[in-house]
Amino acid sequence: MHHQSPASETRTVVLGSTSRYRRELLSRLSLPFEVASPEVDETPRPGEAPSALALRLALAKARAVAARFPRAAVIGSDQVADLAGEPLGKPGTHENARAQLRRMSAQWVVFQTAVAVVCQETGFEQVSLAPVRVRFRSLRDEEIESYLLREQPYDCAGSAKSEGLGIVLLEAIENDDPTALIGLPLIRTCAMLRAAGVALL
Repeated sequence: MHHQSPASETRTVVLGSTSRYRRELLSRLSLPFEVASPEVDETPRPGEAPSALALRLALAKARAVAARFPRAAVIGSDQVADLAGEPLGKPGTHENARAQLRRMSAQWVVFQTAVAVVCQETGFEQVSLAPVRVRFRSLRDEEIESYLLREQPYDCAGSAKSEGLGIVLLEAIENDDPTALIGLPLIRTCAMLRAAGVALL
């Protein structure tokens, strides 16, 4: 009976998220991973800035799942749309989505996307913010209506999915981690996984 040397052993990776988008992004790394639901209360604290909320929740999600998978490198992520310091939630209804898009017309909105990696066994914990600045075009009401009827983005923070028809609403996207807007900043995720002892190549 022979044991693998610790050097050749790589940590299991667990994605602490049930988001289809995050699962698709992580699968780009060709790394085997498991998925677990984090079960975290996502209520903002009074006066909490969107960036602080995203960082807190990403870490809370990773810690919650790490408690169940203590030997794994666990990824948690959260995204909050930030309009002039105010968090924009998921609109839920057509009326709310219309109101959100009217407010975002001709404005910069920052999608504050945070990612955390936690390994309970080694005490490893890192969290990082990947802000994405998005400028919305000046939107006419009939464009907003047409967009909402076609895309129905009611479960999307800020009512806009950039990977779909939402791109037609935009004038510019500025970021340094291109997958952050879809929900998981892969450049930062890779750096943290390597730091946590996961061999990526």
